[in-house]
Amino acid sequence: MPAAASALLLFTPSSAPQTLKPRPLLPFQTLITRRSVSLWAPPHPRLALGLSVRAAVAIEKEIPENERPESFLRAADDPFSSASAAPPSVRARFERMIREAQDDVCAAIEAADGGGRFKEDVWSRSGGGGGISRVLQDGGVREKAGVNVSVVYGVMPPEAYRAAKGEPGAGGGDSSVKAGPVPFFAAGISSVLHPKNPFAPTLHFNYRYFETDTPKDAPGAPRQWWFGGGTDLTPAYIFEEDVKHFHMIQKQACDKFDPSFYPRFKKWCDDYFFIKHRGERRGLGGIFFDDLNDYDQEMLLTFSTECTKSVVPAYIPIIERRKDMPFTEQHKAWQQLRRGRYVEFNLVYDRGTTFGLKTGGRIESILVSLPLTARWEYDHQPEEGSEEWKLLDACINPKEWI
Repeated sequence: MPAAASALLLFTPSSAPQTLKPRPLLPFQTLITRRSVSLWAPPHPRLALGLSVRAAVAIEKEIPENERPESFLRAADDPFSSASAAPPSVRARFERMIREAQDDVCAAIEAADGGGRFKEDVWSRSGGGGGISRVLQDGGVREKAGVNVSVVYGVMPPEAYRAAKGEPGAGGGDSSVKAGPVPFFAAGISSVLHPKNPFAPTLHFNYRYFETDTPKDAPGAPRQWWFGGGTDLTPAYIFEEDVKHFHMIQKQACDKFDPSFYPRFKKWCDDYFFIKHRGERRGLGGIFFDDLNDYDQEMLLTFSTECTKSVVPAYIPIIERRKDMPFTEQHKAWQQLRRGRYVEFNLVYDRGTTFGLKTGGRIESILVSLPLTARWEYDHQPEEGSEEWKLLDACINPKEWI
């Protein structure tokens, strides 16, 4: 499965401590590939489920394309819109949504950047589907920005299915484990935006939809489907008005559907983006959810759409306020250290990234989330009470911003 698609097949996040006392920063320990270490000795039992995937998944390499297709879906491969008079399937509508979101976010980023332009790569997959990768590097405001979409389908080995669902390996007595290849569909948009100015925050967002195994006795209704995703903010310095604005936009998007969504998904985000070996979060959170299928499918599709539409109003006003602020080399060095934390989380714990590496997909798509530059200092400890210390304290002890 191509990397952009494999990043959609995510494990269930483990729980994380909710209250921690500040402690000195630890040196960067053998990260070269603590990420690859996670392939062989994952820190959480459920992550071990992915170990067999590396050897078992047959990778289908992407095929470069010169033009974007109107859709990556083929009519014959979309069983939920087989009748010509049928309304567009969830698959088709989700693809349209993420491609519109990619266009909207890229246009807003280019406008705010003032000079940078996205480079686009289009690829297809002979077994079904493809993707569009867009990257902006060394712009006026952005050091690096990636906004990728993928729509892939076909069959996956049972080991990959178990890894995606977090089920026991080798059967494990679970009757839901399939004996043979499992039909699947996976689509999503994933983006990370790294600005140059240390007072401007990094933003990450990802929204995805997944289906497996269409039952013969119930055409039009997938046996397994779920939605996942989220949007989170990773600043190097805290400006409370920025963080409150960002969280308020997330809450407003959630409250349109269920008042329990924001507190539930905010906590889930704090738990998921936790760097266990540091005892701190990657940033100041946002919302995150995964394997979500306990609500009406149409409602969750609309909710995911609303979340993608909230990205630009949540982030661009912050960038406009901070992109031209003067800064010192000290400020830049701290930003580089926090980017090091970003790298550590993505390479060690992020399920999309690690799954992408295990399945041998397109490395440029897998690692597009990493910044151009980062920094590690031995035993770096910010002075207590400093602006750097305040950021670290907030990453160790998550706060309620609104």
